[in-house]
Amino acid sequence: MQSFGLNAWFGTKQALKDINISIKANAVTAIIGPSGCGKSTFLRTLNRMHELVSGAKMSGQVLLDGKNIYASDVDAVMVRRRVGMVFQKPNPFPTMSIYGNVAAGLKLTGVKRGANLDEVVQRSLEQATLWDEVKGDLKKPGTSISGGQQQRLCIARAIALEPEVILMDEPCSALDPIATAKIEELIVSLKRVYTVVIVTHNMQQAARVSDFTAFMYLGQLVEYGETSAIFENPKNELTEKYITGKFG
Repeated sequence: MQSFGLNAWFGTKQALKDINISIKANAVTAIIGPSGCGKSTFLRTLNRMHELVSGAKMSGQVLLDGKNIYASDVDAVMVRRRVGMVFQKPNPFPTMSIYGNVAAGLKLTGVKRGANLDEVVQRSLEQATLWDEVKGDLKKPGTSISGGQQQRLCIARAIALEPEVILMDEPCSALDPIATAKIEELIVSLKRVYTVVIVTHNMQQAARVSDFTAFMYLGQLVEYGETSAIFENPKNELTEKYITGKFG
């Protein structure tokens, strides 16, 4: 996945300024930077969720498999199927069961019922390392399980649609340390199948889970490279100051 000359606005306020980045496949890329620097906005441009905000606009290109997802002949709904999103706070559908939450997207795309649906739900919950914990409670509401389990349920819901890319916006910020550790282990395992992009305020988390790190500041991409290089030998003075806690 790549962006070229990517700019984004909320009304007259420019949130992203000429972002050019090539996100590596089957790797975890962390987006770091102080609050308000454009991290979440950038994430939302990658699956066309930015355009859902009133007054929002963008320019530039985002390429998925070489095709601009903002081209006039591209269906935004299909983009969001191929580029899944997991949000900051767990958001299982409150009126649906655990099973129904995972199956929801599939039903919208035409898979109604039967063994195939059962198989996909089980496989998705297994990939999200949740199956063993909920397999006897699939009819219970998705909101009846713990916060960490709900977040893994939301990841399973995204996985069920077999996306190419999974975007995660601060997926652990509402979780306790034990639940966070499980999500981090899951993120590392997911890159075997998916390309993962995670926004995080937690630099230790970025160092633990990511292969590549992008540092953003005031809507601009300041530095991007292998995580080890960014944290151990940053090339930009601003990156070094942020990582060492001199601002942020």
